Parts: sequence; C-alpha cells; structure tokens
Amino acid sequence: MTQTTVAVTGGENASRHGPITKALWYRELDRYPDTGRRVFYLGIVVLATIILYYQLYVAGAVAPQILAHYHMTFRFYVYITVVGNAIGAFTSILAGLADRWGRANMVAYGLGLTALLVLFGIPNAPGEWAFATLVCAVGFVEGIVLVATPALVRDFSPQLGRASAMGFWTLGPVVGSLVVAEVASHTLSHLTAWQDQFIICGIAGLVVFAIALVGLRELSPGLRDQLMVSIRDRTLIEARAKGIDISATLRRPWRQMLHMDIIASAFAISVFLIIYYTAVGFNVIYFETIFGFSASQANAVGNWLWAFDAGALIVVGIVSDRVRVRKPFMIVGGLGAVAMTILYLEQATNPHTGYYTVAWMFSLLAIFLATAYGPWMASFTETVERRNPALTATGLAVWGWILRAVVALSIFVLPFVVSSVTPLVESGALAVRAEAIIKSDPNVSTVLAHPKLFAQLAKYPPTKIPGPLLATAIKEVGIPKLTAAAKDAKLKGEIAFLQRHAAALASVKHAAKVSPGQWQTWYWVCVAGEALFLPFIFLMAGRWRPKRAREDARRHEEMVNAELEKLAVTRAAAGSAH
Repeated sequence: MTQTTVAVTGGENASRHGPITKALWYRELDRYPDTGRRVFYLGIVVLATIILYYQLYVAGAVAPQILAHYHMTFRFYVYITVVGNAIGAFTSILAGLADRWGRANMVAYGLGLTALLVLFGIPNAPGEWAFATLVCAVGFVEGIVLVATPALVRDFSPQLGRASAMGFWTLGPVVGSLVVAEVASHTLSHLTAWQDQFIICGIAGLVVFAIALVGLRELSPGLRDQLMVSIRDRTLIEARAKGIDISATLRRPWRQMLHMDIIASAFAISVFLIIYYTAVGFNVIYFETIFGFSASQANAVGNWLWAFDAGALIVVGIVSDRVRVRKPFMIVGGLGAVAMTILYLEQATNPHTGYYTVAWMFSLLAIFLATAYGPWMASFTETVERRNPALTATGLAVWGWILRAVVALSIFVLPFVVSSVTPLVESGALAVRAEAIIKSDPNVSTVLAHPKLFAQLAKYPPTKIPGPLLATAIKEVGIPKLTAAAKDAKLKGEIAFLQRHAAALASVKHAAKVSPGQWQTWYWVCVAGEALFLPFIFLMAGRWRPKRAREDARRHEEMVNAELEKLAVTRAAAGSAH
C-alpha cells in the first residue's frame, strides 16, 4: 500500500495542474518508454551534458587573455579552478537528493541558470574577484547537474546496453572540450575579445535549456529503483513497480553507499583522470609557453585530442556491450594510458617537437583514456546497483564528490610543481618585445655588451668626453658603432625599456629554461595516477570473460521468463475471479 501511494503521487499532483505546469515541472513517466522515446530522452541528456562541460571548460581556451585582461596571476587563476571544483564537490553531495526528488528538473533548470551566468555574468565581470565569484557560481550549479545526468542515463539504459549509453554520456565532457577547441580555433583570429567565447557559449546554453525544459522526462521512482538487465525486463519491472516500498529502499542512503568498492573505485578513476583535467584546464597555456603556439594553434591541438577521444568512446562502448565485459577494456586503457603518457612526457617537453607530433601523441593517449573511462562508467553504475539500484544518484554523488575533491587538490598542487608558468604568462609579452628589439637594432646589442662603458659615456655630451675614456670606448666598441649609438635617440628608449624590465626578463629567461622539466615532473604525477587506477578495477562489478558474462545473461533471462509466467498466471487467476 505504501508503494502504491508513492508511485502515483507524481501523477496525482500533475493531474491537478494545467498542461503548461505539467509539461514544465511534473516530468515522471509511469511506464517504461519504448526505444524511440528512450533514445530521445537520452539524446537530450547527452546534449545537456555537452553544453554543461562546454560552459565549464570555455575559460581554458582563453586563459592567457583572461590573465592579461584582469592582470591576474597564474596562481590566482588556478585557485579559481580549485575553489570551483571544491564547491562542485560538495554540491555533488546534494545531487544525491535526486533519488528522492528526481533528476529531470535539476538538469533542466540548472541548464538555464548556468547559461545566464555564462552569457551575462562572466563577460561583464568588473574585476578578478567578480570573475572568480561567477565562475564558482557556475561550479556550484554544475556540481549538482553533472551527477543528475549520468543518473538519468542509467535509468534509461539496461545493463546490456550500459557501456554504449555511458559512452555517449561521456561524450559530454569530451565533446564539450571539442566544442571549446573548435569554436576557439575558428573564431579567435577575428573575435579577439575573450568575452566573445563566453557569449557564444551562453547562447548555446539557452538553446539547450529550452530543449530540455520542453522535452526532458524521467522514470517514476517505482521504475527507476529497480535493476534492469535487458529491455525484456520492461514488463516485469512495470509490474514490480506497483509493489515496491520506495521509502524502505531509500532508508539510510549514505550508509548503503559508503563501501570500499564504491569509494575506492571513485578515487581510482579520479586520479586516473588527472591528466585529462590538466589537458582541459592548461593545455592552451602549456602549448603557448612551451612550443610558442598561437591561441588558435593551441586550441586546434584540442580538436585532434577530443575528436579521437569521442570516437573511441562510442566504438569501445558498443564493443563492450557486445562482448558483455568491462574490466578487460579498463585494463587495456589503463596500461595504454601509462605507456603513452611516458612516451609523451619524454618527447613533448622538448620545445622543438613539431605540431603534428604533439597532436598525434595526444590523440593516441585520448584513445586509451576513452577505452578505460567509458566501460568504467558502466561498471561503476553496475557496482552501485549491486548495492542498491534505488540509490544510483547517491552512489554517483559519492563519485562526483571524490572526483572534484581530487581534481581540486591536484590543480592546487600544480602551480607549485610548474612554478615557471607564472612568469611565462605574466611577462611573456615583455620577452617577445625585448627579443624583437635586440634583433632589429644591432646598437642595442652593442650597448648591452658594454653596459658600464656606455653608462660612463652617458655622463658627458658627445663633444666633451674625456680623451682616455673616448680612447677606451673606441678600442672596445669601434668608432662607427660608438657614433651610431651616441646619436640614436630611439636607442635610449629601447635601453631604458630593457633596464626597466630587467628583473622580469631575467625571470622569463629562467622560466623558459626550467619549464619543460617542471611539466615533465607533473606528467610523471599523471602517470602515477594512471598506474594507481589499475588495481582497483578488481573491486568493481562485472565479469572478466565474455563466456561467463553470457552465462549470467542466460540465467537472468530464464529468471525473467519464469517471473513473467508467474505474473501471467496471477493475472489470469485475477481475471477469472472477476
């Protein structure tokens, strides 16, 4: 009786309101949708995830311009990301309420709020603290929404299609990154203002918000709180939904989810993805400072990286569902990521490494990251279901909290390991100008080679230089260069510029020398995270061998057939009684 009341509550409330209210707020489905509608809802969820990650990552495409606009230190910029992830970690916990309150409204209205912040708030931020506050506000909302979206994917995808579905959901962060790189690489050459990237992103966000507001739906608690292995379970699940005590399944949710297989698995994937979040947040800065790429070139490398990542996610998800195992793919992806990162850090820290070498190495790394991550997402939801399928959002909230906490901590540490970034970003333009001055005017080199001598000469008018000093100058410098330098007014301004910024130019020179080695150290940290991922695979749900997985599926199908036969007999008996 308890379940019957709870299961129909949404429908009863909806029936009391008009069609607009029902369309915009009461979104529960009392029957499991057919394939076409299910794919439609999953498509909206994937589209929402893409736009959310686009909003989250767009700052990385124009990070150098943001630093210059606000005269912001690199460390301050990094700490904005740290605080944003920390806030997102704690709001991910709030997303666990989606098991009680539902998921669809969180996603739809969260999209609207983040779109407004990105479109109107961030581009008009008057100072660095206002910019930081607005970025953190976006992180607050997205910490909730980005846990609710994989919960919706799980609800609409049986286990035998879970890797494919999660592969498409994982397109969210990957295609979001690809959109950032694609838009920036094609617009920064003529839309030079960094605010334009946020405006484009915000407009796209409003469009997706409108789609989700009208079209997104979710399963009622009675349907989503059950384990669904294949689409053939549909009839049985709908029948069971009328007899489940939902309040009992949701009792003490955190106690049910805080177990080693869930906590350790979430930690393992979080450290595995340190290299991914490094690429998202700092690849543009890295490519510009190490290789001298332009902003468009630096973002274009991302086109390669995220395109290969997206393709691999789809292919691997389909293959994983076909062979019905996840763990072998995680092992291959983990080992491949370790190998490619080591190969990359040995080559790509060399400033003479070519553009296409960097692009191909990053692309191969992306394929291995996708090979591990897509099946991991499927296996993690199945691990949560092994504990309690009614608490999927709570389990994903644990993952969201740990992921963002690890990302926040790693990003906090990064500027201490790669300390050279700050002078390269802050004073790189000065170094470019100084190099241009020295190359364009040979007299500058003459003065710089004899700074003490020219300091003495500058004390006297050209016609009153003491004889011994003049003789020394002629001997050291030569009459033509000495005469040219003495008469060149422009030279005095150039020398004054170089002297005024001598300390900054020295720090840039030192930073350029040590920066490749510091980045190499950071990539070894990423390798350690990838290696740490591997042993925790053994804690997760799922088989290693396709043969055993097929046997499990066959036994489940036999159980479903038996339950359906019992259900048919019960219904027939009830019909004859009437």
